[in-house]
Amino acid sequence: MLKLIKSLSAAALLSVVAISGAHAAGAAIEYKSVDWSHEGPFGTYDRAAAQRGLQVYREVCAGCHSLEQVSFRTLADLGFTEDEIKAIAAEGTYMDGPNDEGDMFERAGKPFDKFPSPFANEKAARASNGGAFPPDLSLIVKARPGFENYLYSLLTGYEDAPEDHKLPAGMAYNAYFAGHNIAMPAPLAEDGVEYADGTKASVDQMAKDVTVFLAWAAEPKLEERKNMGLKVILFLLLLGGIFYAAKRKVWSDLH
Repeated sequence: MLKLIKSLSAAALLSVVAISGAHAAGAAIEYKSVDWSHEGPFGTYDRAAAQRGLQVYREVCAGCHSLEQVSFRTLADLGFTEDEIKAIAAEGTYMDGPNDEGDMFERAGKPFDKFPSPFANEKAARASNGGAFPPDLSLIVKARPGFENYLYSLLTGYEDAPEDHKLPAGMAYNAYFAGHNIAMPAPLAEDGVEYADGTKASVDQMAKDVTVFLAWAAEPKLEERKNMGLKVILFLLLLGGIFYAAKRKVWSDLH
């Protein structure tokens, strides 16, 4: 029963894609603002937060959402050891084959596998979620600029409905959801997970951590891209300086 509740509540996270268009029709909502460490030209991922976010994803979100574009071996970029990655991958089962007899068979996951989908197909996913199809979260943070703040706000925006707000049966109130009526209950609850590093698992902390993890999942090479961009800029500045010095030398000889 607990697993079912987590699976259903985690589906609230899927609504972020559908909501993007819905906001355009209503009044603008100012989201909470977080100073994410990976923002800016010199920003880097908070790997401790991303590791905790992976735990939140696996224990809360993975019951409904897939990460089909992310392979287990890329977790090495977050500081996981080879043995840890093998252990995480081995928790899933995958169909493989055919074997020498021509039969398909199940095997434990391996580092080269990608995160498994919680459902066999789209119809199974919809049947388990009241007709809604939980989106893959691999690129969810790239849905639009500033999506981290929106996702964090949504996850921490569940409140008691104001007295003058009519809340339909079966709906929850969320301050950052278009119309404020959201069908899924809050996916995060105080101490909903027990962090391996001992960090207090508050709703605020879990929301930040899973957002950082999903930001990394969407763009794991962000830091490499920034480093390359910085090197290119420095190279162009140096090259420009050389050309400028050469130009002055040439024109000084002519005068």
